[in-house]
This record gives sequence, structure tokens and C-alpha cells, in this order.
Amino acid sequence: MQTKSVKKKQVAVRDMDLDQFVRMVRGEEIFVPDDADLRAAERAFSFLKEFAKDKVIYGINTGFGPLAQYHISESEADRLQYNLVRSHASGLGAPLPDITVRAMMLSRAMTFLLGHSGVSMPLIERILLFLEHGVCPTVPQHGGVGASGDLVQQAHLGLALIGEGTGTYQGSRRPMAEIHKALGIAPVELHLRDGLGTVNGTACMTGIAAINVVHAWSLLDHALDMGALINEIVGAYDDHLSAELNSVKRHDGQNWVAEQLRERMAGGARTKKRHDHLYNGEQREDGSVFEDKVQEHYSIRCLPQILGPMVDTLRRVESDVMAELLSVDDNPVVDHDRGTVYHGGNFHGDQIALAMDQLKLAIVKLSMLTERQLNFLLNDKVNGRFPPFLNMGRPGLDYGLQGIQFTAVSTTAESQALSTSLYVHSIPNNNDNQDVVSMGTNAAWSAAKVIDNTAQVMAIQSLALAQAVDIAGLSGHLSKSNERFYSAVRRLAPAITKDSHAGPMIEAIRSELIVPDLFQA
Repeated sequence: MQTKSVKKKQVAVRDMDLDQFVRMVRGEEIFVPDDADLRAAERAFSFLKEFAKDKVIYGINTGFGPLAQYHISESEADRLQYNLVRSHASGLGAPLPDITVRAMMLSRAMTFLLGHSGVSMPLIERILLFLEHGVCPTVPQHGGVGASGDLVQQAHLGLALIGEGTGTYQGSRRPMAEIHKALGIAPVELHLRDGLGTVNGTACMTGIAAINVVHAWSLLDHALDMGALINEIVGAYDDHLSAELNSVKRHDGQNWVAEQLRERMAGGARTKKRHDHLYNGEQREDGSVFEDKVQEHYSIRCLPQILGPMVDTLRRVESDVMAELLSVDDNPVVDHDRGTVYHGGNFHGDQIALAMDQLKLAIVKLSMLTERQLNFLLNDKVNGRFPPFLNMGRPGLDYGLQGIQFTAVSTTAESQALSTSLYVHSIPNNNDNQDVVSMGTNAAWSAAKVIDNTAQVMAIQSLALAQAVDIAGLSGHLSKSNERFYSAVRRLAPAITKDSHAGPMIEAIRSELIVPDLFQA
């Protein structure tokens, strides 16, 4: 049972937005189905039960996949559903974090409530009970190919619903039979197409994808904070962020990023006007060297052009993920209003697979950008203003932030390796019945790993930025936004004036500032 009072929120599935979905996944609100959605789901089940009596309906009176040609008698129909769940609960690897399993469960329940799946009401109610009481089935990371949906991962949900397998409850992992006993409930009984409805569809990949989108926006928001701060630290010219320059390139993301950076740097005294320095008409001898840098490095000057495409990509990806989240991703699809059942492939996860590959590429590039900004601050030969490795101690005896650069470089390299597309890694299987698959769950989980990696690199860079502010004596002289970011870092990590173990400080910045609850809940 939950130990704290959480507000229940009745929401129609079609009205669900991403923020509300994530709040419910995190347990900040309890999802209560809309009455009309409940009636639609109940009608679909009743209609399908009657409709299937004298018709051949896939997965009710037929086998599955390439074995669909085999007829299943009515007396064996329930057994068929149990066999499907048990045979396909074959995943391996570490369990998915509870927050992703909760996202999968809520996504599946939402699909059922759209009234086109034809599953029983006790099945829907049990998933919602698991969500309300914090029960998370153990779902392995490996197994889904994302084509007849996330068959393997969602079969582990089915296993938990019938009281088998394991799950987490009240902070510990234990047998589901024990969890059912603790809750005073009996396992769900599977009827009609309850097993197929549970394992079919894209709930696992879509749930992970929804969380990825929220975390990616958080990374981007902090990338803007960090980009504004590094511009102010180096005293860059401000024209590369001007509306006049950026508006002549017709990309919404670029112009939005430039505007965001201008707002976050507003009120700061460090940025320079080109007219006050290089455009002031001062005569210079041929061959003389300018004291002020004419143009900053690309990792500082080209932030609108680098972060802008990430913004545009995230907007597209969020739209695709929300469309999938609010869709009927089942097969067959029950149409109560027209009095028929359609057979097709709405379970196929290509939309999410491609979206997650796109998101992953954007976040890998963000990691690369952050690592280059870190290198700029640590390399005195490049920045020309700070001691090597932002060392506040004695060079040679003390090493400043030298060690953390290795971690940033290593982690960025891993993300670059993970940037390989999963969308194009289709492998035929299932007796070639599934001859083109999406690998959507792999794509979503790979993107999640890259997000986690990038959060670590950004936490490292945050520490370096704060160190640079201290060395330059800029605290109290920054824009309000930059001062807030600097202070937020310093609340979690003091200046490194002598060699010390930086790992716990970096982890505190990552977990409490950059992306709170990143796949930890």
C-alpha cells in the first residue's frame, strides 16, 4: 500500500498530456479512468465475446503468429491465453527500472480504455491497482523486437497479473504470489483475448519513449543554462545570439535557442558589443594581434545552430510519442460501433523506433558539445585565461579537474558508439512471419542509456563551469539566470581548492539538478 496520500485524478485517455502521464508514472497522481472510457472498454469486451462465437478471430480461436492456421476449440480458449503469456515471458538481462515498468503499465491501460482491444474489465482494473499500490512486475531489458508489439517485455506483465514471476512492492523484489497475498487479492483470470491484449502493442517502448522525451527536455534546458554561463564567463560578443543574425536562417529551433540564451544572459555585464571594440574605427598596424578574440570557438559561438536542431527534433519526437501513446496499438482491433473486427498491424513499433533513433542522435550530439565546452575550460592553451584543468592548487602537486575529463571523454565515446540506429537493424524471426521488425524497445532503451550518459557529462561540465566562475571572480557579477545556475551547483558541490574525490559531487549534481529521478524510481 502507498505510505503517503496521493491525489487521484480522473482523466479521459484522449485528454492525457505528456506532463500528466509522467506525473502519474512517478506516482505523484493516481490515474482514475473516465467513466466513458470504462464503458467503451466494457462494450468492446462484450461485443467481441459474442462476435467471436461463430467467426475466426485471431488469437481467440486460432493459434498465434505462424501458428495462426491452427484452430483452437472454445474449451481450450482460456488455456491459450495462459500459454501465450507463459511461453513469451522469456526475457533476460537486468530488470527495467520501476519507472519504465510503470510507464508501460499505464500506456497499456490507456490503450485498453480506448475501447478497441476487447479485454476484460478485471484485467484493466488489476493493472490500475498495481499502479495505485506501487506494484511493479519484474520486466527484463532484453527480448522485445517491437513488431507484434513488445511481446516479451509485456508477457512479463502478464505473468505478474496471473500471480507468477516476481515484482517490486514496498521497496523489495519478491514473488508475485507473495505480493498478491499481501494485497489480499487473487491473481487475474485470463479470458477471451486477455493474454494477447496484454502482450500485444507498443506499451513498453512507448512508455520508455515518453520518459525519454521528458528527460531530454530537461537536458536541453540545462544545456541552455550552461551555454549562457560559458558565454558570460568568456565575455563573448553578443551578436552571434542576436535576433537579427539568427532570424535570417529560417529554423524555429535555432531562433528559439538564440532567444532563450539572450534571456538567460540578460542583465549580465560580461558580454561585449562588437561596436564598442572591433567596430570602433580604431586604426591598427598591419600584422598586429587583436587582444580581444574576434570570434569564439564553435562550441560557444554556434549554440543556436547546434542546439536548434535538437529542439526541432525533440518537438517532432514528442509529437510522435504522444500520438502513439493515445493510439490503439493492438491486433485485432475491435470496432463496436461498426460491428466488426479488423486484423492488421497496429502493434508495429516503427514510429517509436525511428523517433527514438532521432532523439538519441540529438542527445549524443549534446554530449559531444558539452565535452568540447569542458575541454575549452580545462585546456589553458585553448582558453588562454584559466590555469590548466582549472587548478586552484599548486600545479604538479595538485591536479584540479584533470581526472573528471577522462570520465567525460569515456562516457561521450560510449554514447557515440550507442548512436547506431536500431530502426534499421531489423532481423526476421518467428518463422519469417515477423519478417520486418522495428526494434523499437531496443531503440528506446538505447536512447535512455545515452540520456543517462549525457546527464553525467553535463554534471561534470556544471562543476567545471562553477570552478571557472570562482577562478575568474565572477560570483555576484553574473546575470540573474547565470547566478542562479552557479548557486545551484555550489549548493551541491563546493569549489575544488585541493585534490579530492569529485565523484559524489558530480552524482549529486546529476541526480538533483540535471535530471532528477533519471531511471532511478
